Amino acid sequence: MQSTFNSINQYVNKCAVFSENEIQLFDDLLQHKTVKKKTMLLREGEICNFEAYILKGCIRTFCMDENGAEVILQFAVEDWWVSDIASFHEQTPSKLYIETLENCELLILTHEAKEELLMKVPQFERVFRLMVQRNLSVTQNRLINIIAKPAQDRYVEFLERYPSVAQRVAQHYIAAYLGISAEFLSKIRAKMSTKR
Repeated sequence: MQSTFNSINQYVNKCAVFSENEIQLFDDLLQHKTVKKKTMLLREGEICNFEAYILKGCIRTFCMDENGAEVILQFAVEDWWVSDIASFHEQTPSKLYIETLENCELLILTHEAKEELLMKVPQFERVFRLMVQRNLSVTQNRLINIIAKPAQDRYVEFLERYPSVAQRVAQHYIAAYLGISAEFLSKIRAKMSTKR
């Protein structure tokens, strides 16, 4: 079972130094879950009660626009965390959906377990602060790209930043992430392939 926790323990030990007992407490508070592809982990209106570390699989976070179209905010793969940060911390209804795109293996930290962890090992605050900073940085770059860059440049940057994701998710999901139609993405890809 210890191998289950190896990658998450390496992740937290990069952020701060913990004793074996502190790491053991952390591991004991995590719930190991195997989740099938196309499972909704969170729906709009529900309160998010988890922060999930991805051991295996790919997950998308999305919302719906006023026309009922999906707007993908994030793809998350191995060694990433997924949650609705606002709903989780404020314990308010979510505006997001979180869905598995592949069969996933997750380590779940519930709201109650996180509170217990931070009470017993306050140093874990640093781990979660760095996690939120990383998430904010990615979100900020994404916002700048959507506002300031043409669609083809956004697509090229997506391929460069997330090469493994591009191989694992359907093109219409990538289009929804880039804020364009699947048809427009097809045109961009055709144009790029003729330039090679």
